[in-house]
Amino acid sequence: MGMSGRSRNRLALLSTVLLALIIAVMAVKEMLVKRPQQLYVTSSGAVDMCLSCHTEEKLDRAHDVEMIGCSPCHLGNPLAITKEEAHQEMVVNPGDLRIVDKTCSVEGCHPADVHKVKNSLMATNRGILGTLLFYWGESDSQNTDLTVEELIASGHNSFALDYYRKLCGTCHLWKQKNDIPDAPDFFNEKGGGCSACHFLIPETEIKAAESLVADTASEEEKAKKIHPHITAKVDQNNCIRCHNRSGRIGLSYIGIFESEGYGTPYEKGGMTRNQLPGARFYLEIADDIHHNKGMQCIDCHTRNEIMGDGTSYAHYEEQLEISCEVCHSTNPGTTRKNNVLNNLAGTNETPLLKGKIDGVMRPLRPPRPGVCDFSPHKRVSCEACHSTWVPQCYGCHVKQDQRGKHLDKLSLKETAGLWEEGRSYIRYEKPMLGIWENEVVIVTPGCQDMVTVVGKDGKDSGGFNRFTMAAINPHTTQKKGRECVDCHASPKTVGLGEGTIYQQDGKLAFRSMSRGIETSSGRTVPLDAWVDIEGEQLQHGSRPNVRPFNKKELQKILQVGLCAGCHDSYQDPLWTNYTADMACPVTTQAKGRKNETSKK
Repeated sequence: MGMSGRSRNRLALLSTVLLALIIAVMAVKEMLVKRPQQLYVTSSGAVDMCLSCHTEEKLDRAHDVEMIGCSPCHLGNPLAITKEEAHQEMVVNPGDLRIVDKTCSVEGCHPADVHKVKNSLMATNRGILGTLLFYWGESDSQNTDLTVEELIASGHNSFALDYYRKLCGTCHLWKQKNDIPDAPDFFNEKGGGCSACHFLIPETEIKAAESLVADTASEEEKAKKIHPHITAKVDQNNCIRCHNRSGRIGLSYIGIFESEGYGTPYEKGGMTRNQLPGARFYLEIADDIHHNKGMQCIDCHTRNEIMGDGTSYAHYEEQLEISCEVCHSTNPGTTRKNNVLNNLAGTNETPLLKGKIDGVMRPLRPPRPGVCDFSPHKRVSCEACHSTWVPQCYGCHVKQDQRGKHLDKLSLKETAGLWEEGRSYIRYEKPMLGIWENEVVIVTPGCQDMVTVVGKDGKDSGGFNRFTMAAINPHTTQKKGRECVDCHASPKTVGLGEGTIYQQDGKLAFRSMSRGIETSSGRTVPLDAWVDIEGEQLQHGSRPNVRPFNKKELQKILQVGLCAGCHDSYQDPLWTNYTADMACPVTTQAKGRKNETSKK
């Protein structure tokens, strides 16, 4: 049955009215759109309408918005004139390694660097992962090809990796900034790929704004949210944001020692104000002489060390290319990878090192003749003598409770297995020495793991102990080296631990102050004992060729200690013709007088 003429007319009228309403709504909506008064074109010739709203962002000259705009870094739609359309597929952090191929790495920007960064140890964490898997018995080698990127993509997990994911998974460049809701700022500021190093954190925004806008910036300008200052002059604070746990070299460099949790010295009846993020108390000790002279981390460490050179290394010593001798030698300036320092200045007679941030020229002094080239110390590394303290975190108590859940820092999901961690005690004095290949170096507790597993029934369901001493350059260099007796007469320094050395039946013996700790896996060795007086190794070394002094070396070192208390100068004639069987004339005469007295 067909539609009547009247019905068709009504339908046509209704359609016309509806169309008119739609047109009216669209017209009103179009009228309400705030249109830019001009077409914004960057000095490079690109249209970027982002600049119609973002008119006050002030960046460094290399990233000047008037030259490159916003969209080359933040993506989005540069031709849109509304916020909603412009911000579609926009990224807040262009340095995020997940999208950096579309931002920092494009042709004309930094195409060669992203490959290097993604293969650097700070991105892969191969050293941490390989060592952890080896220490905890899940691998036969410390070398692994496993990376953080692979863990994120695959979700691969194990007992050791679960520990890494939940307690260590915030210390790598793949971590996204502000990815953990309600977490302290300290955690959310970490990571961010390229941005981890190359932008100034919010605490320094005002300083950055003043340096870029004017020294007389108004209070209104200071109160506005400032775009982070992107810089190649990486400040040490960005380094310390990551390098403040484990070896703690960032903190040590500036003279901060994370102390016990007592909160001393007390202030007006309360805890000390000297606290790091996470309520970690600290003491102020002697900072590294390079820091004391105003040097930043990047003044010593090279671009390829920090960002990587494109090779995926297994351990830090493979990526590292500087040493003390690179600057302090008779022919300074060339790294162990045969690269010339780009901040070397001066002449062959007066070599200088130019500060990469402050521009200050600092003289490079050669080693002191007659001291640093002292023949018996030819195996002693610079830091073994000139680093007078090192953080020593003894006893890592680790517990996994299978009844609870914990946030996986890589997947950002809570999964079964709640981890807790604590230490026995922490010290800084008398850095211990050992051998790495054929060099005397400083060692410190690497991971003295005492692992306990609590099952779903709440009962102890297993665990293990694994103690390791790790070689380290503590970044606490002082102008004056350690006293002779600090090494030659200290049982702790030579690896025996705190205690007393004495003679028994004509042989050296040692009585330790510690008896170890009783754990579910048995009693441990004394935490500060790496070797016994007979030269038997009690704890592992952090590398296959890192070991304590053997029996012969211990005897030679301690024998010298009998003389070093009095003969404490390298120029002392005694050391010219010293032999281990030399008799001390003072003690010999004293013994003779004692014998004569007893005869009378």
